[in-house]
Amino acid sequence: MLRETINLMRDLPRIREIIGTLARHGFGDLVRRMRLERTFERAGEMLHIPRDENSSPLEPAERARRVLEELGPTFIKLGQVLATRVDVFPPEWISEFEKLQSEVPPLPFEQLIPELEAVWGRAPDTIFRELDPHPIGSASIAQVHRARLVDGTPVILKIRRPNIVGKIDADLRILRHLAGVIEFEFPESRRYQPVRIVEQFSRSLKRELNLAAEAHNHSRFAKNFANSPFIVIPEVYWDWTNEIVNVQSYVAGVPGNDLVAVGKAGLDRHLLAKRGADAVLKMILIDGYFHADPHPGNVIYLPENRIAFIDFGMVGRLPHPRRDEIVDLLAALAGRDEQGILAVLIEWTGDAMVDEGKLGSDIAELIFNYENLPLKDIRFGNLLNDVIAIMREHSITLPADLTLLFKALITLEGLGRQLDPNFQMVPHLTPFVRQVIIHRYMPATLARKGQRSLIEIANIAGGLPRDVARLLKAARRGKLPIDLDLKRLDHFGQQLDKSTNRLTLGIVTGCLIIGSSIVMTVPAGPRLFGLPAFGLSGFLIAFFNSIWLIYSIWRSGKD
Repeated sequence: MLRETINLMRDLPRIREIIGTLARHGFGDLVRRMRLERTFERAGEMLHIPRDENSSPLEPAERARRVLEELGPTFIKLGQVLATRVDVFPPEWISEFEKLQSEVPPLPFEQLIPELEAVWGRAPDTIFRELDPHPIGSASIAQVHRARLVDGTPVILKIRRPNIVGKIDADLRILRHLAGVIEFEFPESRRYQPVRIVEQFSRSLKRELNLAAEAHNHSRFAKNFANSPFIVIPEVYWDWTNEIVNVQSYVAGVPGNDLVAVGKAGLDRHLLAKRGADAVLKMILIDGYFHADPHPGNVIYLPENRIAFIDFGMVGRLPHPRRDEIVDLLAALAGRDEQGILAVLIEWTGDAMVDEGKLGSDIAELIFNYENLPLKDIRFGNLLNDVIAIMREHSITLPADLTLLFKALITLEGLGRQLDPNFQMVPHLTPFVRQVIIHRYMPATLARKGQRSLIEIANIAGGLPRDVARLLKAARRGKLPIDLDLKRLDHFGQQLDKSTNRLTLGIVTGCLIIGSSIVMTVPAGPRLFGLPAFGLSGFLIAFFNSIWLIYSIWRSGKD
């Protein structure tokens, strides 16, 4: 509790800035509903939140995007992560979140030199023959500079901004607090799990702050594509790479968002779309480890129609059980199998209550809309978005490890169509899905699964007598634990605690009044203004206690 209070006092200016930004963009009523003024009351300050008297002509999604932009790097990154939550936000919100860019003015290179000297223990000019002080890219977390090693090898340096970690840690503390308040004050938000989203975002952002982690991602993808002649992953120079700076080979080619240059370079756009799609689908369905943001800015086209992937700060991982579910869903979507789609979605609902009849009816209607379309006319991204819309309608929240995947698949089809207007995702999906399904039912795979199942059954059977014995002993001693998850019980406890404190103070105040009245009749003892000092002091304390009680009761009535 003491640590929380200290953090609260330290973060008050930033909290005030966040509240002011929200109110300025028309979210004052939201701040009031969240009761953030209580945060300031705990610190002994009062907070005035202006009313939203003049409604903004902008749509809520655009206003929310502008709030995130004004609040800086952490919140921009949060918006970029929220852009992947296609299962939570409708398309117009996703579209606004996708506009968030983390480009910021670069720092002078002189300010970065002390950081580099500290981590390398030597001056940069002893490592590099050339080092361009002008960045070729600048984002909220790091900026990128070109250089040449002593042997002339061209490289790039991705350098983390100084003092960025402390600022982001403060914002993450505030975000965790806000997420807890939202989940507590808005019961309807709990199905979206804001606290869990912020926790996942915190882990993701801290990984992104560690540039060595991004370098490890590079190495893993390089290993996965070591035998592919058409996919290039930049090489990491580990002698000079750490959590502050990432040194990797420079890839010279045509930027993925410069289609005019693609044509001038004589590259085959149809072949590039095919190879890019095959590479990403291999990452997802075969390797289970994929680039989570394969947009044109993270792709470079090379001679001989090769493709280089860069910027592995955001990656996704799919364990085998989840990969099997994805394969089943993709096979069902490609084959327009409504029962197959329904089975996977029900699996993803977890413990949530879902009207399976209505869900099945909505899926059947979806499949009917695509039933008579030729395969070449089906836009996989649109089909996937329609499935996600059904999930939103039925309050089915995607498992955390799938949000990046769905976004990556939709982005991938957009990239393919940008290169080749006739690009079709489904024909590329089918061979990979077939390969995974065939591998799933190979004798060796079935034997391994059977072996694991037998070991699990043996472990359960071996531990069953011990578990039953513990249960019986606990029941016999009257110590059988039962966990109850009662919503807002903590709020009830807080209110009860406040009421008890008021009651106690009221009793003390009454006793002070009675005791002081008795003391006032005693002529002996010190006197003040001609009255017994102890009696007068008791009346003054009782008076201030009464004022505090009246104010506290009035405030609780307003809340």
